[in-house]
Amino acid sequence: MIKQERVIHQFMELVQIDSETKNEHNISNVLKEQFTQLGLSIYEDDTMEKTGHGAGNLIVTLEADGAPEAAPIFFTCHMDTVTPGQGIKPELGEDGWIRSDGTTILGADDKAGIAALLEAIRAIQENKVPHGKIQFVITVGEESGLVGARAMDPKDIDAEFGYALDSNGAVGTICVAAPARAEIQMNIYGKSAHAGVNPEDGISAIQVAAKAIAAMTLGRIDDETTANIGKFQGGSALNVVCDFVQIEAEARSIVQEKVEKQIAQMREALETTCRKYGATAEFRSEILYPAFGFHDEHEVVQLAQRAIRGLGLETSTFASGGGSDANIFNGFNIPTVNLAVGYEDIHTTKERIRADDIVKLSQVVVAIIQETASGSK
Repeated sequence: MIKQERVIHQFMELVQIDSETKNEHNISNVLKEQFTQLGLSIYEDDTMEKTGHGAGNLIVTLEADGAPEAAPIFFTCHMDTVTPGQGIKPELGEDGWIRSDGTTILGADDKAGIAALLEAIRAIQENKVPHGKIQFVITVGEESGLVGARAMDPKDIDAEFGYALDSNGAVGTICVAAPARAEIQMNIYGKSAHAGVNPEDGISAIQVAAKAIAAMTLGRIDDETTANIGKFQGGSALNVVCDFVQIEAEARSIVQEKVEKQIAQMREALETTCRKYGATAEFRSEILYPAFGFHDEHEVVQLAQRAIRGLGLETSTFASGGGSDANIFNGFNIPTVNLAVGYEDIHTTKERIRADDIVKLSQVVVAIIQETASGSK
């Protein structure tokens, strides 16, 4: 059903279209043309002005055919890449791996997923596979903080559950949990003084910051939670007691309440320390995306595993330490798990993917569509 040469050619074409995050205009136009040729309806949302990216998100709909009672589902990928992603030259080696020429990323993250979706659509149309209503949501700005998905109107998605194609791991593996992520900014205001003449009249924001950080629980908090100080900026001259420091940090946890608890601990450490030493504190935090987690018994997982096993592939589940658009869609109350694509060394010039894995991923998409349709009988 899946045509290997066609899907590999599709992938090679897609990765050669420059689409570094914030510059998605060209890839968006190509995708709109391809989906139109396949007869699907396309809606580009109006988030471009809000996100500052090169296009809006694409919400593409394939109406039910042969299984009108099947649950409506969706699949999602992102069209943007990280840098360096201009002038990608993909090469299929004799070992079956596709790589760039070593000067750029490959872009399998996430164009392998998009290629698999396009091939799956072609396959079910050519083979008249019965299916329910399916949406394909292709987002912008995933690589710059899930900004495209975050800006979406949840009402644009008409699906009971869905699958992202954007996870590491062997094809057949399913990411069933991923953490919430909070960004934190802490400002400490001390008092300047001459460091050699009257340092006792100053309040060193750097010293206060160091003591505050020392009072914070950081690193690996538990099996589900982490926190990190990522940036520390302050000071203007060697002979001046520093009067201002800015700290940027993050906290993550698969359990939403634990993120909130970690934020509270860091705030308390900062404010208590500043009060003790006469400094002033400002603390801002924002949860960029929510956590999600599913037991293996959940139907969104079980359905995918039935489909994967039906192909003769091994399947397993895992919890990720990073976020994806799946976090956002779960925040919309649409159960969504993340299917492994098979790529390796993403975000580096060593990125690679097996040609066979793009074929397998296409087969998995078709199998999930078939499994969903069979549940309506």
